[in-house]
Amino acid sequence: MSFKNQTPLVSIIALNYNQTTVTCEFLESTKKLTYSNFETIVVDNGSKADPTQQIEAGNYPNVRLILSPVNLGFTGGNNLGIEQAKGDYIFIVNNDTEVTPDLIEHLLSPFFEDATIGVVCPKIRFYSHPNVIQYAGFHKMNLLTGRTWAVGSKEEDKGQHNVSGTTWCAHGAAMMVKREVIEKVGRFADKFFIYYEESDWSARILRAGYKIYYNADGLIFHKESITMGKESPVKAYYHTRNRILYMRRNTNKLQLTAFLFFFGFLTFPKAVLTYAMKGQFEHLKSFIKGTSWNLINSSYSPV
Repeated sequence: MSFKNQTPLVSIIALNYNQTTVTCEFLESTKKLTYSNFETIVVDNGSKADPTQQIEAGNYPNVRLILSPVNLGFTGGNNLGIEQAKGDYIFIVNNDTEVTPDLIEHLLSPFFEDATIGVVCPKIRFYSHPNVIQYAGFHKMNLLTGRTWAVGSKEEDKGQHNVSGTTWCAHGAAMMVKREVIEKVGRFADKFFIYYEESDWSARILRAGYKIYYNADGLIFHKESITMGKESPVKAYYHTRNRILYMRRNTNKLQLTAFLFFFGFLTFPKAVLTYAMKGQFEHLKSFIKGTSWNLINSSYSPV
């Protein structure tokens, strides 16, 4: 079935947390989209100031604003948006991105070429360095270290990653998911809150028999780390906590044992020493707290 002459409803979901101006810049970029059959859902994650007036003043197309009284995180906020979405396809996208005009068409096209494709991601470049790649797919998760990295990360884009194809993981900054996948696999796992949530969801989607596809023809620009910051203690906590949680949820006993050995005898002492030598004691405290969370919650099923 060809994509031509088909215009399914697309629900665009973006979160806002104390960054209404950034969110409005994203919404402004959606005015340039050449695809017309879409709705945009902005979930406000308990911002200090009500964003309603500023967003309504922008006269953005087909926008619905959902106000959460508390910060639900990346997982809960997007899950709330998914719950309200009417589209056949759900485009989860960071508010600190700006779309290109033909992005939606490129994200939709692979779904009509292969029914087993469940998620499509575009090429992501850095907004501040618009010819530098952030994402062109993901490498397979290293089950010893519990880490992966993006294909093409920080490379100048010279066309070396212009071949589309399946990949191991979607990128949470820009991922289109068909509704059938969500109905079968479920939404994000709320317990992640933020970080590793797209890796966990991707692993579940792959286990359900769907493919994750990188479409090099689609392009979006990302203003990375505006919300969390690159080296915040909060990030250290959730990265550590959820790295272990991901492995608990997505590996067998042998793989998990190997990871825990690696983490306990290499990762943990190295991180403690590094944070201490740099005088980053809040980061150190967060790292230990993230590790401890998995020990305290070791008895419950991580699934």
